[in-house]
Amino acid sequence: MKFKKENRRQRIHYRIRKKVQGTAERPRLSVYRSNKSIYCQVIDDVAGRTLVAASTFDEGINRSVPKADQARQVGKVLAEKALAQKISVVVFDRGGYLYHGRVKALADGAREGGLKL
Repeated sequence: MKFKKENRRQRIHYRIRKKVQGTAERPRLSVYRSNKSIYCQVIDDVAGRTLVAASTFDEGINRSVPKADQARQVGKVLAEKALAQKISVVVFDRGGYLYHGRVKALADGAREGGLKL
């Protein structure tokens, strides 16, 4: 049986979510990657709340640089927002995407900004 790329990613994402859960002490950093942008959220799954969010549409993100550099900037902005809310440790949810390219750049940017993944 053949699956479309999005269906395959969704199945992988469900498999990851069985193992990865965000709590108030260690929330989940969730990533969504579209063709043009990247979005991320820090989520407390127990309370069902998004604590912090960032995307390429936030202020301070230079949209004229390559997408991997934009993802790194988004990671740094997210880390700044999370540290402002006293969140320093998160668990990384790659959302079914391979850990390379823009997803890895976002994680590296979050680490540079001071988050522990």
